[in-house]
Amino acid sequence: MEQMALSGIIASLCTVLGAIPALLFKHVSHSRRDSLLAYTAGIMVAASTYSLIPSALKLSNLWVLAAGILAGTAVLTLMEKAIPHTEPAHSSGKQAMQDKSLFFLLAMGLHNLPEGLSVGVSYASEHPDLGPLVSFAIGLQNVPEGFLIALFLISHQVGKWKAVLFASGTALVELAACFAGFHFTSRMGNVVPYGLAFAAGAMLYVVYKELIPESHGDGHERPATFAFIAGLLTMIGLTHGIR
Repeated sequence: MEQMALSGIIASLCTVLGAIPALLFKHVSHSRRDSLLAYTAGIMVAASTYSLIPSALKLSNLWVLAAGILAGTAVLTLMEKAIPHTEPAHSSGKQAMQDKSLFFLLAMGLHNLPEGLSVGVSYASEHPDLGPLVSFAIGLQNVPEGFLIALFLISHQVGKWKAVLFASGTALVELAACFAGFHFTSRMGNVVPYGLAFAAGAMLYVVYKELIPESHGDGHERPATFAFIAGLLTMIGLTHGIR
């Protein structure tokens, strides 16, 4: 429990660590932003396919894996539909920026749920090396994520320190999900493989639905693709070294 709490806190603090350098910037080019998003996506895909999915298969079978992944994607879909927001195109000026910033924060909070869940569930599993591995992966991708959150808000006329504070708030969502995932799966050990598969499905949903389309939305598909592959290889190399 203590090791899980410490790892969850460190992984969440990586979001804050990444947000602080954004205080030095007012704007980052679309190309660099898209590359950061794609790099984050590559790390998340590696964490899902290289850690969570193999572990779920070791503890269960293909049917359990499929059920968990489908449940993760279904829940994220329903949660995304349930988030109320105003389309920026229907507003103007400062109000449009406020609406877009609010929806972005809600989306990133939703995005952090499967990340925290994956850390908690991993520590509740029977594999002692899985928890540190997954928490390391999440912490690594939280650094560019925190930077992007803070920078997005600053570019939409949110105060710099307030932007860092809001980024820290999304980290708290991740930490809460971490504790929830750990407690739930610790009390019901037979749901651990479902939880691992659920977290993997939710993370893959976020990657394919949000990060990849966003990284390709401004005409920088080629550098974003290389950044995605770099993130994937980085995570595989680091996790292989840990093992």
